[in-house]
Amino acid sequence: MGTGSEQLGDLGANQSRTRAGARPMVGSRRLLVAGGVGAVIGMLGGLIGLGDAEFRLPLLLGLFRFRALKAVILNKAMSLIVVATALPFRAATVPLSAVVDSWPIILNLLAGSLIGAWLGAGWAMRLSSRSLYRVIASMLVLIAIALLLGHGKQASASFLTGEAQIAAGIAAGSVIGVVASIMGVAGGELLVPTLMLLFGVEIKLAGSLSLAISLPTMIVGFARYSRDNSFGVLGANKTFVAIMATGSIVGAFIGGRLLGLVPDYILLPALAAILLLSAWKVWRHK
Repeated sequence: MGTGSEQLGDLGANQSRTRAGARPMVGSRRLLVAGGVGAVIGMLGGLIGLGDAEFRLPLLLGLFRFRALKAVILNKAMSLIVVATALPFRAATVPLSAVVDSWPIILNLLAGSLIGAWLGAGWAMRLSSRSLYRVIASMLVLIAIALLLGHGKQASASFLTGEAQIAAGIAAGSVIGVVASIMGVAGGELLVPTLMLLFGVEIKLAGSLSLAISLPTMIVGFARYSRDNSFGVLGANKTFVAIMATGSIVGAFIGGRLLGLVPDYILLPALAAILLLSAWKVWRHK
């Protein structure tokens, strides 16, 4: 059996969603599966050069049977750990000086994303579990579409400049902040295409800038969630979070080394299909 705190964190979720004949995972088996799952989804993220939180959230809801808001908070915590680790890792490819030099773009998008993150977390805390499941499912579909249409695009000169570009950046940042906060993700699948298409940023730099924008955005959302009683799920599942996040970091490192092994025309539709299937399953949660 698992520790008292681990059981406390999941008891409500497991009781409400355990089907006849299905037994929730507890103890060391649960932690082992968490580490393995974290590594696999981290590898998927590494293969496409983006985050893994969009793939992690459906598993927290389905495989590990956390309730919607608790799953989002756990996903947010793990995303924060992974992003904080990933940014210095990328310094070998993209110098931090290049990120710092792009501060006007970072501030432009943060002006919207910080507000969006705060509002999104507030909305998530007020929604019923059923409504939150539906919102998450809809956003998974949005991410699947962004993955197919946005990944692999080449940077080009922005069609907006000056005040129009600033306004568009704030608007885009706000939407991304809401999505990232409600799903507990970093938002890279939306940030990278935005940086490339709206600001004409080269893809490697766009990946690092998205991390620099995601970090404070997630901290704001995290701070907002800390006001809810469900935030206690972190204290009850500290070991689970640490092991799954570590698995994600290791998997992302391996996936990054395997980058290009699977052609994008096979990988991206497959991952989009996984997200769509996950969306369908999350939609059916009650």
